[in-house]
Amino acid sequence: MRLFLLLAFNTLIILLKNVDMGFAHEDMQALLALKSQVSENKRLVLASWNHSVQVCEWAHVTCGRKHKRVTRLDLGGLQLGGIIFPSIGNLSFLRLLNLGDNSFTGTIPKELGMLFRLQKLNMSYNTLEGVVIPNLSNCSRLVTLDLTSNRLIHGLPSELGSLSSLKNLLLSKNNLSGTFPTSFGNLTSLRQLSIAYNNMEGGVPDNFGRLTDMIYLQLSKNNLSGVFPPEIYNLSSLSFLSIVGNRFSGHLRPDFGDMLPNLEELYLGMNYFSGHLPKTLSNISSLTRLEIADNLFTGSIPISFGTLQHIQMLGLNKNSFGNNIVGDDLNFLTALVNCTQLQILDIGYNRLGGVLPISVANLSNELTVMAFGGNLISGGIPHDIGNLINLQSLGLERNLLTGVIPTSLGKLLGLHNVLLNQNRMSGEIPSNLGNITRLEILNLFNNSFQGNIPPSLGKCRFLVVLYLGSNRLNGIIPQEIMLMESLVFLYISRNLLTGPFPKDVGRLKSLVELSAGNNRFHGNIPETLGSCLSMEAISLQGNRFDGAIPDFRNLRALKIFNLSNNNLSGSIPEYLAKFSSLEYLDLSVNNFEGIVPTEGVFQTPENFSVSGNGKLCGGIAELKLRSCPLNVVSRGRRHSSNRKRIVIGVSVGVASLLLSLFTLSLLYMLMKRKKKKEGARNDDNLLSKSPFYERISYEELRRATSEFSSSNLIGSGNFSSVFKGLLGPESKVVAVKVLNLQKHGAAKSFIAECEALKSIRHRNLVKLVTACASIDFKGNEFKALVYDFMPNGNLDTWLNPEVEVGSSETHPRPLTLSERLSIAIDVASVLDYIHSHCHDPVAHCDLKPSNVLLDNDLTAHVSDFGLARILDQDSFINVLSSTGVRGTIGYAAPEYGMGGKPSIQGDLYSFGVLVLEMFTRKRPTDQMFVGEVTLRSYVESGLPEHVLDLADISILQGEVDNKNINIAECLKMVFHVGIRCCEESPTNRMTMAEALAVLVSLRNRFFKTKKTTLSAGH
Repeated sequence: MRLFLLLAFNTLIILLKNVDMGFAHEDMQALLALKSQVSENKRLVLASWNHSVQVCEWAHVTCGRKHKRVTRLDLGGLQLGGIIFPSIGNLSFLRLLNLGDNSFTGTIPKELGMLFRLQKLNMSYNTLEGVVIPNLSNCSRLVTLDLTSNRLIHGLPSELGSLSSLKNLLLSKNNLSGTFPTSFGNLTSLRQLSIAYNNMEGGVPDNFGRLTDMIYLQLSKNNLSGVFPPEIYNLSSLSFLSIVGNRFSGHLRPDFGDMLPNLEELYLGMNYFSGHLPKTLSNISSLTRLEIADNLFTGSIPISFGTLQHIQMLGLNKNSFGNNIVGDDLNFLTALVNCTQLQILDIGYNRLGGVLPISVANLSNELTVMAFGGNLISGGIPHDIGNLINLQSLGLERNLLTGVIPTSLGKLLGLHNVLLNQNRMSGEIPSNLGNITRLEILNLFNNSFQGNIPPSLGKCRFLVVLYLGSNRLNGIIPQEIMLMESLVFLYISRNLLTGPFPKDVGRLKSLVELSAGNNRFHGNIPETLGSCLSMEAISLQGNRFDGAIPDFRNLRALKIFNLSNNNLSGSIPEYLAKFSSLEYLDLSVNNFEGIVPTEGVFQTPENFSVSGNGKLCGGIAELKLRSCPLNVVSRGRRHSSNRKRIVIGVSVGVASLLLSLFTLSLLYMLMKRKKKKEGARNDDNLLSKSPFYERISYEELRRATSEFSSSNLIGSGNFSSVFKGLLGPESKVVAVKVLNLQKHGAAKSFIAECEALKSIRHRNLVKLVTACASIDFKGNEFKALVYDFMPNGNLDTWLNPEVEVGSSETHPRPLTLSERLSIAIDVASVLDYIHSHCHDPVAHCDLKPSNVLLDNDLTAHVSDFGLARILDQDSFINVLSSTGVRGTIGYAAPEYGMGGKPSIQGDLYSFGVLVLEMFTRKRPTDQMFVGEVTLRSYVESGLPEHVLDLADISILQGEVDNKNINIAECLKMVFHVGIRCCEESPTNRMTMAEALAVLVSLRNRFFKTKKTTLSAGH
């Protein structure tokens, strides 16, 4: 009997071994099938997978000790491609399957649901498609499911809620959509849930509050909405919470910090949270990172944040913290001195006012980022800023800072970015900034810095961006700057820089944009600039360059090329017409001659300008230039072929032809001169009917403007230049608008402006003193208009303050909300009057900020009626009409671009854009407005929740005394007027009378300083 039992036991052992060998063989077949689907060029790492080696000895395979079955398959990070073969479901003893960080494609095989022993499944960072399969619910022992970064779509199967052992569910970076299944509330073992960067909608299910073991919750970058999920307040074990980039709104509970006391990292940014920041956040002693940027939080930043001993990052930017210029807005900075581990401090783009405390120089030595830009911070940069020895980024841009750059800044050798642009700083640029050899961005744009550009900056060999524009820098460009081969953007425009432009500019091989306009450079433009093959934008306008345009034919990436207002001569290079990338070309106001090309950028009038070059001919019909003489055409052909030919003789027939042409040309010139005289007499007839105060001679205007000196030039436009002058024995200050009669349409503009102003009387029009149509001392025709001088310039320079070359004047402050509202009312009252109340309705046709002038008390006056149209006089329209698009790009109504006639609806559109620009301080042509995104759509998309974010950050300065004003409500209604006025369809635009009534009611409601009626000034 014992012998029988022994034989039976041995037989059973043999049978079991055979069974195991059979299953092991099945595992081998499953793995070989998987290998067969791997991309052939990636199979080398699986070379050991063959019949000559036992499956348990294969690379990346682990077997159980007893049964020799495959329990772990770890192929993570091997860069394998292909599909996942369904045979993988036969590995029934598998406990760990790692296919992460590969390039597997196709869908998740449903056979994975057969792996009932599976505990960890990682298929992250592949390109798997399809859905999350419900069959995974059969893997009841699953602890970790990681499907991060694939292309999975549709909703989450409710069956996943049955995985009661699941602790880690990672689904981020897919295309998942729909709402959270309510069954997820059953995952009570869950400790980590990450489903960021998907398209999940709705709110967080109520039963999420049951997931009390949760430590890590990542829901950012979805479309989730509602108030802050109250269920999360129950998850007191949370150490990491991120709901960034959703649509959550409302206030946070005052006891927020008491409900979630174990948080280490809290990210709430890019939502719509409002109200005050809970002071109890400072009770979370474990907090290391707090980021709430881009919300609607208001009030003060709690001083108690100074008790957060472990805090490393505070991201409070892009909210509405602060009270504008109240002195205690920045007190919390002194408290933060106690936070010795602080590395990143971003409070930028709020409404924080007051003087920058010297205590910021005593912040943590660990600080790497200090971002305070876009506030109303005043005072100077503390002298001891150099104490922050680890600082890498200093952002103080767009504030009200004054004083000089502290020399101690040069001690911060680890700085990468220095942003001080758009402040009121002055003094010289410290030469020791050149010690910061790791510097990548130096932005000092739009301040009042003086002196020379320090040659020492040439030691910053990693510098990529150098913005020094709109200051008062003088002298020459140091040669050392031209040795900075890393430089990509060089902006030095609107300074007082002199001398020839350095020839070594060609060494800046990485340069993409060069902006050196409005300086005093002279001589030739360096031909070496043509070696900067990456160049996309060259702006050299407003200098004194002369000579010809160099050979830049190799700059094939060029998109913007501006050489206007120089003394350049010669012909327009034909290679410019062959630049397929060229989007904008301005060669206006130079001395170019010869033929204008008709290809490339020269085909579209809106994309180029050659005005103010009296010797040009040809070009497209819209330019209406004179036809080129035959010798110019043939010379152009010779140039285009790069051949020089010598004419040996001319046949008698050709000579006769030339004589005939000469005779005809002479007759034509005589007739043209006669017509000119008749035209001048017609102009005199027009002027004789005008109600102008007096006639004035050319000689008087020449004396009044010091011979039209450039030092008296205060502006220029398409048809004219404007000079400041002292007229008559009383030295009356006037603005003299001199027409450039060589420019096609200038004479018509003169007549149009005279006729329009003759029939208009309004206090908010620039007052016309007189008009002049006479002959200058050279016998040429001369036309000018003399206006009252407006001492505060135009609205454009107030909205976009820049130091003009040769001028020491800057506008002392931003315009306040009430001042902008009053200016809008002044403009609206003019338009309402000329549209509906004067004898003949008039359309202005070119309303924009530069045509709104401001007098001593900032009362606005509308100017420049050169494109105006009297709408009821058809014959007059025919005489003065121009076939081109009327107005200025960005402000002109869209129907004008499709051939629409001038109309009061067109003015409404321009007024709407003007209003939106005034209160956002964003031009309609800003680079951020591309494609279908316009200034109007930008504002409309931000209303009503983000109305305060839309507004110009400096708009509230000066309104501190008006503490009872609901600024947000006022701005919302102003923006509504702007949006309604610039509707796409003319029929949908509100009338000017309606717009004026709303604006006046807003001023009466929110500001009591002025009282205006609708008829004022008519």
